Amino acid sequence: MRVSDLQMKDVISLFDGRRLGRITDIELEPEGVIKYFVVEPKRFFRFFSAKEELSVSMKQIKKIGEDVILVEI
Repeated sequence: MRVSDLQMKDVISLFDGRRLGRITDIELEPEGVIKYFVVEPKRFFRFFSAKEELSVSMKQIKKIGEDVILVEI
């Protein structure tokens, strides 16, 4: 699976079912292993709001489905 495929999926919290946003970037370790994904909420007025990013580690990802990524945050 490519990172561009992951960027098309919504990230959903398992605790409350809330949509957290979409993956916008990844942070890699020097060895090339994924350290964490950067999730940014989708906002209509992104230019006027403060940039809120959420880091999601591989351990927090519980399921990658067809349309969504389920995480424990």
